[in-house]
Amino acid sequence: MTIVPQANPGAGYLAQKKEIDAAIARVLSSGRFVLDSEGVAFEREFAKWLGTPHAVACASGTDALILLLRGLGIGVGSSVVTVSHTSVATITAIEIVGAVPILVDIEPDYYTMDPMDLEAVLARVPRDVPPIRAIIPVHLYGQPANMTRLLDVCRRHELVLIEDCSQAHGARYQGHKVGTSADGAAFSLYPTKNLGCLGDGGVLATRNAEVSDRITGLRQYGWRKRMISTEVGMNSRLDEIQAAILRVRLGRLDSANARRESIAAAYDEALACSSLRPPARRPGAQHVFHQYVIRPANRAAVQSHLHALGIGTAVHYPVPIHRQPAYAGRVALGPSGCRVTDSIAGQILSMPIYPELTDGEVDFVCKALRASEAQAA
Repeated sequence: MTIVPQANPGAGYLAQKKEIDAAIARVLSSGRFVLDSEGVAFEREFAKWLGTPHAVACASGTDALILLLRGLGIGVGSSVVTVSHTSVATITAIEIVGAVPILVDIEPDYYTMDPMDLEAVLARVPRDVPPIRAIIPVHLYGQPANMTRLLDVCRRHELVLIEDCSQAHGARYQGHKVGTSADGAAFSLYPTKNLGCLGDGGVLATRNAEVSDRITGLRQYGWRKRMISTEVGMNSRLDEIQAAILRVRLGRLDSANARRESIAAAYDEALACSSLRPPARRPGAQHVFHQYVIRPANRAAVQSHLHALGIGTAVHYPVPIHRQPAYAGRVALGPSGCRVTDSIAGQILSMPIYPELTDGEVDFVCKALRASEAQAA
C-alpha cells in the first residue's frame, strides 16, 4: 500500500475544495460552458501573474505549442530544434504542424537544452532536413534553461524561440519568470502540474498582439467572425469549468511553489551527507520543483526500498524520445548523438513532491532517503 504517492492531484483539490466547488457551481448556474467570461478572466489574470501582455487559453499544453508554432509561421518547410529528454508532447506538436524535429542533448546537471550542442547542430545541420527556423527549449522539472545563451544563439541565427514551460510555472531566470523572454511560451495545465486544472488544459503567452490575435482565431476553426473561417484552424478551447478552477488555483500558485521549495530544501538536508546528490540548481535561477529528481547509482534497489516503505516514485523519462519505437532511426539528432540523454535515462528517479505533503510525510521520506543510501551503493 502506498502511504506517500509520488503525485497526488486529488489532494490539491481537497486543499481548495470549498473554493473550487463554488467556482464549478458558479459556471453551472451561468449556463455558459465554453469560451465565456471565466476563460476571459483566467487569460487576463494569468497574463498579469506571468507579466506578459497576452495569454490565450486552449485545450492542452500540446495544443499550446501547436498554436504557437502555427501563429509564428513555423510548419512545413521548417525544422525545429528541441531536446530528446522531455515529454513526447513537445515533439508531437512539432510534427503535427508539419515541421521536422531535430533533437539535441541536455546539460548533465540541469537536464535542459545544452547551448553548445545547439550551436553544433546549427553549424552542421543534419542532411535532408529543411532549414532550422525555431528552437523549443524545455524548462524541465521546474529548472529554467540557460536563456541567456539560448536567446543569444537565436538572435545571431535569426531563429524563433518558443519556451516549453509546462513544468516550470513560476520559475525564474535572472529575475524574470520563464515564459516572458521569448517569442512565445506554452504551459500545460494538466492536473499534476504546478498550476493544474481538474481535467486537461493549456495556456500560451506572447508579447506580440498580432500573434495573440491570430492564435485566438486559430483555436476555434480560424474564426475572426463567428462561423466565418479566415484560415484553417482547429478546435482547442478551454472550457469554462476548467477556467474557473484555474482562477482559484492561480491564486495559490506562488505559495504552493514556495511549499515545493521548502520540501526540496528538506530533501536536500536529508541527502547532505549522502552519496545521493540533491538536484543541482542553475546559478541565477529559481527552481520550482515540479519534480525532485535524484540519480542513485542503483536506481532499482533504491526504488524497491522506497516502494517497500510505501513511498511512490516515478521516472521522468525512462526512454529518450530518439530511442522510442515511433521515432527511433527516423528523427535527426545533433552531433553529440544525445549521449548525455542516453546516460541519465537509467539513473533518474523522481521523489514525491507536491504542496499538500504534510511535514510528517516529508520527514518520513527524508528518513527513508537517508536509509536508502545503502541500497544505492
